[in-house]
Amino acid sequence: MDWLTSLKVAIGYMEEHLLADITPQDVAAAVHISPFYFQRGFKIVTGYSIGEYLRNRRLYLAGLDVIAGGALKTVSGQGKGGRRPMEEKVIDLAYKYRYDTPESFTKAFSRFHGLSPMQLRTQPHQIKVFLPLLVEISIKGGTKMEYVIEKRQAMKLIGFERIFSFDSSYQEIPKFWDEFCERYCTSHDNSGQAPDQREAEIRQTIAECVVGEFGVCVEDLSDGEHFRYYIAGAYQGGKVPEGMTVFEIPACEWAKFKCTGVMPDALQTVNTRIFKEWLPGNQEYEMAYHLNIEWYSGGDTDSDTYESAIWIPVKRL
Repeated sequence: MDWLTSLKVAIGYMEEHLLADITPQDVAAAVHISPFYFQRGFKIVTGYSIGEYLRNRRLYLAGLDVIAGGALKTVSGQGKGGRRPMEEKVIDLAYKYRYDTPESFTKAFSRFHGLSPMQLRTQPHQIKVFLPLLVEISIKGGTKMEYVIEKRQAMKLIGFERIFSFDSSYQEIPKFWDEFCERYCTSHDNSGQAPDQREAEIRQTIAECVVGEFGVCVEDLSDGEHFRYYIAGAYQGGKVPEGMTVFEIPACEWAKFKCTGVMPDALQTVNTRIFKEWLPGNQEYEMAYHLNIEWYSGGDTDSDTYESAIWIPVKRL
């Protein structure tokens, strides 16, 4: 099925299973797409991760239950086992909407609605509405996407690895880059002292392999909720310093999308267009592997002429 149909089917699947213990991996499996690419595309198109969408829908329905539930009208008196009726109701809602404890449910509920369950019961007009998403992708005229299809042999890369969750990656990956730049792209370490031997070896490898030329996302973890991300460069052979990792990218065809402009806006804009315009209903290509590469040129990332690119591994249909 095409990308637009996949999104609609996935939303329907989630709506049917809101009260079940489903994961983002289950949702991706329902539409037969890699969890990595599906979660990435879902976030770009809708603005929500799959986990966020499920939580928001459940908490909205929980709010409707709170408003409709008479048990929250009173907090006096004791229920069975010494519990107040309100406490019994919160426990029921917590388990119904897939929370482990009443405390975690109440915390999430209050954060979402801005009110506790009891407060919302007395102020029902304050409920935060979150309805099922209606996905429509419109391909508008204007700037044509610049890309080329290029075959490449297998590549060995070296870099720094970190595992991220799909839910927080948009916030956490930039911090990873900031840490890398702060530690290794200055003449001294944070203490103001010259680098020791280990640091010197790492810095030499960074320079020789141009580590930072690539950002690589790899989905090879079994839980479907996390992925590996590397700040990397082309491995030139030799000793691998402690703390760095060598990995291989398989030979394949790549769709390389050119980005020009201030970072990160230029890259993010093209990435959004790939998932909103290029992938939906593509009659020629589909994604080949569960990874993608960001390419960065040298120079001033705040320049209007700064060049970068997104590489998507593809195979012909």
